[in-house]
Amino acid sequence: MTAASQGLLVEGRNCWRISRADRAAFLIDGQDYFKAFVQAVSKAQKSIYICGWDIDSRVYLLRDDPAHLEAYRLGRFLDAVVSKTPGLQAYILVWDFAMIYAFEREPLPLFKLGWRTHRRVHFRMDDQHPIGASHHQKIVVIDDKIAFVGGLDLTKRRWDTREHRPDDPRRVDPGGQAYQPFHDIQMLVEGETARDLGHLFRLRWERATGRKLSAPRADDSNPWPPDFPPHLTDVKAAIARTEPLYKERPEVREVEAQYLEAIAWASKYIYLENQFLSSWAVTKALAGRLEEPEGPEIVIVLPKQSKGWIEESTVNSLQARNINHLKEADRYGRLGVYFPYLPGLDENFINVHAKAMVVDDCLLRIGSANLSNRSMGLDTECDLSIEASGQARVEAAIASFRYDLLGEHLGVLPEKVGETIKAGRSFLDAIEKLRGPGRTLKPLQVEKKQTHLPILPSPELADPEKPVNLDRLMEIILPKDIDSRGMFRAAALMAFVLVVGALAAAWRWGPLAEWLNPEAITRWTSMLRDNSIAPLYITAAFIAGGLVMFPVTILIGATALVFNPFLSMAYSLIGCLFSASISYSLGHNLGRETIRKIAGKRLNRLSKRMAKSGVVSIVIVRNLPLAPFPIVNMIAGASHIRFRDFVIGTLLGMAPGVAAITLLADRAHSFIKDPHGGNLALLGGIIAAAALGGLWVKRRFGAD
Repeated sequence: MTAASQGLLVEGRNCWRISRADRAAFLIDGQDYFKAFVQAVSKAQKSIYICGWDIDSRVYLLRDDPAHLEAYRLGRFLDAVVSKTPGLQAYILVWDFAMIYAFEREPLPLFKLGWRTHRRVHFRMDDQHPIGASHHQKIVVIDDKIAFVGGLDLTKRRWDTREHRPDDPRRVDPGGQAYQPFHDIQMLVEGETARDLGHLFRLRWERATGRKLSAPRADDSNPWPPDFPPHLTDVKAAIARTEPLYKERPEVREVEAQYLEAIAWASKYIYLENQFLSSWAVTKALAGRLEEPEGPEIVIVLPKQSKGWIEESTVNSLQARNINHLKEADRYGRLGVYFPYLPGLDENFINVHAKAMVVDDCLLRIGSANLSNRSMGLDTECDLSIEASGQARVEAAIASFRYDLLGEHLGVLPEKVGETIKAGRSFLDAIEKLRGPGRTLKPLQVEKKQTHLPILPSPELADPEKPVNLDRLMEIILPKDIDSRGMFRAAALMAFVLVVGALAAAWRWGPLAEWLNPEAITRWTSMLRDNSIAPLYITAAFIAGGLVMFPVTILIGATALVFNPFLSMAYSLIGCLFSASISYSLGHNLGRETIRKIAGKRLNRLSKRMAKSGVVSIVIVRNLPLAPFPIVNMIAGASHIRFRDFVIGTLLGMAPGVAAITLLADRAHSFIKDPHGGNLALLGGIIAAAALGGLWVKRRFGAD
C-alpha cells in the first residue's frame, strides 16, 4: 500500500485540527518571511498575534533601502502600524527564557515592546511550562485571516537571502555584528487554518496572563501579502502540537506521533531538513526503514555542526550517536546525510535552522519542531502539514517545493533538480549527480566512535524528552554504582569546565564584551573597592541574586573584577553560603507539604536520598546547572538533610568553580589593562587547564 492510497493525518491521533486553507505559500529564508510579515501587518485591522521563542524589537525587517531602515525596526514598525489603525490590538507572547540565554537576548524587552510602544501593543513573557522546558512555537496571526508558522522567530540573526552570500553587508545583528548565513522556512496560510491558529494563540495568552481574548470580528479586509502568490489553493492543513504535562494540562505529543507515522507511511523517499537530529525515537524509526530491503530512501540536511556553546557541548554528541546508528542500519545504501556548503565561508557554515519534511510528494510539513527529544515532549511546538490525498496538483506543488529547496542547496535551478530526479534511478543518485565543486551539498561526517557527553552523566539531561523532576534528576546524578570520591572528583572538574565556558561565552558573545574596557573597569572597581562596607554589598547581592535565580557565576566574576583574587574568592564563597542558607531556611520554615507542591509528589523519597548521600549529593547538585539552586536549597531545608552537611556540601561543591571564575576574571582583567605576553600566557594557561580537565573527565567517566 502506497502513501498516496491511504491518508495519514487523523485529528486526535497525530494532529490537533485539520481545516481548510484557502491559500498556502512557502517562504524560504528570512528575507521573504520578514517582507511578507511587513506587508501583512501593514494591512491588519483588528488583531496581530505574535508568539515565539524569542523576539527583538531592534531587528531590521526590510534591509534593501538604507534610507528606510529605521522605519522597519520591528518595535518601531509595530508601534507605527498600531498607532495609525484605530482599534488594532497587537499581542506579543514570548518565552520567559532561562537566565543561561540572557546574553543572547535583547535587554529589557518588556520596556521596549511594552512600555515604550502604543498602549494597544501588549507584551508578555510566558513562564507556564515545567522546569527546563521552553515555549518554542513560532506563530503570527493577522485578524484570524492569515497565519505564519515555521522555524523563524522575529529576532536577531535570522534575516538572510536565499543566496546566503558570505560577505552580504546587510546580514548584521542590531549591534552591527556580522553573523553566519542562516536558512529557515515558514508557511503562510489563509482561511480556517488561520482561525484555528488564532484560537491556539488565545489559549496560550490566557494560560500565561489569566486574561481571555475575544476572536476578532469578521470583515472584508484581506491581509494577504501581495508580493507572495500562493503555491496552493483550497487544501486541507493539519496543525500538530507538542505540549508537556504541566499543572492540570495533559501531555500532547502530536508532533512526535506524526513524525513516526509519516516515517512508517513512506514508500519512496523521506526528505528532512532540520537543525538537530538528536531524537532517539525518530532515529530508531528511520533506522527501521533503512533495514528493510525495499524501504524508502532517506535524505537529511543538517547544519555542519550545532551553533552555540550550549548545543556544541551537548546535542552534537547525541546527534553523532544517532547518525552513526543510521549509517550502521543503512545496509542497502539508501541514506544520505548532508550539510550545505558555500565557498568563501572558511570555517563558518550555513546555519540550517529549518524544520521541514517531505514524504513521497504526498505530505509536506513545516513548523517549529526540531528532530530533538525536547521537541517531541518537553517544549511547546507547532507544525503545519499538507497532505495531497491523491490530488495531482497538490503532489506537484509539494514536489516543486522539494526541488526549490534542493536547488538552493546545490546551487542549481529547481527545474534542473526536477529533471535530474525524474531521469535518474533514485533520489540519492540525482543529488550525487548534481553535487559540484561550488555551492553544493556535502556528506556530513561524524566520528565513527560513538560520542558521549563529556560534562553530563546522562544524555537525558542534555536533551530530555519529558520534564525531569528532581528525584529522577538525583537518580541520574547519583548512580548507585559510583563511589563518592569519584563523584566528587568529577563534580569538581565539571564545575571548572562549566563555569569557565559560561563566563567565556558571556564575554565572547554577550554585552560584557562591550563593557569590559580599561576605563570602565577602572571606574567601577575604584568606586566599590574603596567602600568600607563593600563586603556587605557583595553578600547582599548574592542573597538577592539567589532569591531571583540570577546566575551566581556572573556575581562571582563581577566580584573578581573588584577585589584581589584571595578576597574575591572569600567574598564569593561567603555570599554563596549566605544565599544558600537563606533558601534552606525558607524550605525548613515552609515545611515539606508546601515544598512538595514545588518539587513534586515524590519529595519524601528524594529528600531521603539526599540525606543518605549527605555532603556528596549537595556537591553534585551544586555543579549541575539543571535544577534551580533555590529550589534544591529549599528541598534540603524541608527534608532530612542536616544543615551541617548542607553547608559543607555547598562549600566543597562551589569552591572549585569560584576559584576557576576568579582566576579567569583576574587574568582577563589584567590582560585588558596590560596586554603583555605574561598576562596572555597566564590567561591561556587557565583556559588550557579547563580544556585538559574536560578531556580528563571524558576519558575517566565517559563510556566507550
